Amino acid sequence: MDIVTQGLLGATVAVSGARKAEIKQAAWMGSFAGILADADILIRSGSDPLLNLEFHRHFTHALIFIPLGALIAAGLIWLLTRLFSSTDLSFRRMYYYAFLGYMLSGVLDAFTSYGTYLYWPFYDDRIAWSLVSIIDPLFSGILIVALVFAIKRQWTNATRIGLGLCVFYLAFSYAQSQAAYKAMTALASSRGHEVQRHVVKPTFGNVLLWRTVYLHDEVYYIDAVNTAFNNKIYSGTSVPALVMNDAYPQLDASSQQYRDIQRFDYFSDGFTATSAEQPNLVIDVRYSMIPTSAKPMWGVEIDPEQPDTHAPFVTFRDREPGQYRLFIDMVLGRDT
Repeated sequence: MDIVTQGLLGATVAVSGARKAEIKQAAWMGSFAGILADADILIRSGSDPLLNLEFHRHFTHALIFIPLGALIAAGLIWLLTRLFSSTDLSFRRMYYYAFLGYMLSGVLDAFTSYGTYLYWPFYDDRIAWSLVSIIDPLFSGILIVALVFAIKRQWTNATRIGLGLCVFYLAFSYAQSQAAYKAMTALASSRGHEVQRHVVKPTFGNVLLWRTVYLHDEVYYIDAVNTAFNNKIYSGTSVPALVMNDAYPQLDASSQQYRDIQRFDYFSDGFTATSAEQPNLVIDVRYSMIPTSAKPMWGVEIDPEQPDTHAPFVTFRDREPGQYRLFIDMVLGRDT
C-alpha cells in the first residue's frame, strides 16, 4: 500500500508488542522499519526504464528477507539514536521493534492488486490477492485511531483491537470480491462468453466498487460491479489482447524492445493489450482511472524503427472532464 499506511501498520504492530514505558519508542521504530521495505523503489536505471518495475516490491518484501530487513532497520535506528537522540533501549530491543514493524510490510502489499514477491526466491511470481486499493482511507484510518489512542492512553490493547478491525475489514473485502466475481461470471455467461482468465480488483479508495476484467477469445472485457447496491453492473468496453506476432511482426524476438514487451507483460501478469488510440503503446488493462474504461494508467512505448533501444515506460495521470464525478456516481450506485 502507500508508504504512509506502511508506516502506520509498522508502528501499530510494534506498539502492540511494546512495554508500556516504551510505547512511543516502539511507535517510531516500528514505523521506520515498516517504511524501509519500500526503499527498493530507489533501485532504478537511467538507461532501463523497466528496472524499477521489476524490483519495486521485490526481495525486500519477501517473507525470507524479514530478519535481514529488520536487522538493517535496527542498525539504522541505532545510528539515528546515537546521532539525534538518547535512549536506554538495548540493540536487542531495537531489533525486536524493528522486526515487528517490518514483518507485515510485504504481507500488506500482497493484499493489493499491485502485489509483491512474497515467496521469493522459492516462487518468482507476484502475489496479489486484490482485496484493498493501493490507497484505502478507511483501512489507514483504523490504524491511525488505534495508534493515537494507544499512545495517548498508554494502552497497547488499542493497537491490538485496531489490528483485529483491519483483519475484519479484509474479511469483509474478501466477501465483496467474491460477490463481484460471481456478478462478473454471470455477466460473461449472459454474453455467451467463457471466462478464460480474469482479475477482480477494488477501485481507488474503497471496497464497494470493483473493476472486473476477463478474457474471452483473445479479447479482454472490462466492466465494473458495485457490491453495495445489489451487485449493480456498469458495462464497460473491450480491447483485443496483445498477440506479439500480430501486433509487432517487424520486431525480432532477440531485439531489446521485444524483450521489454515481455518484461512488461510479466509485470502485468499477462493482462496486456495495444492501445486503440496509440498503436505503439502496450498497456496494462488491469488499471484505469475509470473502472469501465480501457484508457491506461501506464504502458510502454514501442518504436519498431529502433528495436534495440529500451522501450520507455510512460504513465498517464491527466483526468478528463467529468471523470471524477463519474467515478463517484459509480461508487454511490447511481445510473451513469
